Amino acid sequence: MTHQINKGLYARRRMINGVFLLLSTGAAVFGLVWLAFILGALLKEGVQALSPTLFTLSTPPPGTPGGLANAIYGSVTMSLAAVVVGTPIGLMAGTYLAEYGRHTRFAFVVRFINDILLSAPSIVTGLFIYEILVRPMGHFSAIAGAASLVVIVIPVVVRTTENMLLLVPNGLREAASALGAPGNFVIRSVTWKAAQAGIVTGVLLAVARISGETAPLLFTSLNNQFFNTGFTTPMASLPVVIFQYALSPYDDWHALAWAGALLVTATVLTLSIIARVLENRQRN
Repeated sequence: MTHQINKGLYARRRMINGVFLLLSTGAAVFGLVWLAFILGALLKEGVQALSPTLFTLSTPPPGTPGGLANAIYGSVTMSLAAVVVGTPIGLMAGTYLAEYGRHTRFAFVVRFINDILLSAPSIVTGLFIYEILVRPMGHFSAIAGAASLVVIVIPVVVRTTENMLLLVPNGLREAASALGAPGNFVIRSVTWKAAQAGIVTGVLLAVARISGETAPLLFTSLNNQFFNTGFTTPMASLPVVIFQYALSPYDDWHALAWAGALLVTATVLTLSIIARVLENRQRN
């Protein structure tokens, strides 16, 4: 009798497991099919619009030849500035959460706020920087655009840094401390080096995150049709140019929008792949 009950229970569990496996596989295939359609359309339209002038000429008026040189420069410049400013802040905050205040109440508050920033819509970040920088300055600027991206970079680096440092075995810290090394030396020479690949992963993920952000830049750096290198004036960026050109009625602007979208997608995809590879190495 017991054998029959166990056999029936086993068959029921196998059936439920098969149903869940089928649903999970179907959901994954459904998502991949639509992703393939999106990437296919992007490659079809974007590759046709690629040309040498795309990287040498600035955004043009309708009906004239041009490229995306100013937008590419603006995106790279503001993203680089955001990473340079946001990475040290995120690194230090994540180090505090993992090494010093791991179980303190203050660390709990910091983690809670960091989680809110991670999930907050980017348009909220743009409005925040608009109120504290753009309005007092009286005009849009690349400084404000970089500042809005900094707010996005910091929580990503904080979360990744903390998680990677927590993966470092305590035996390494104890061995260094047993040799008489002070705490800050242990962190700099042992834990940071052991978690180096993971920390770099966090920075790459942050760069991938801000590469396609449009909403915060609309409220901060706005746009600029000309090639501008000054940080105190409006500056063009690829996401904003793509947004504006895609909504325009001009075919030549549509072609530039497709080319810009292909560049952003290729950049994000490359950085994401590198980040995943480094993350897997760190975990292994």
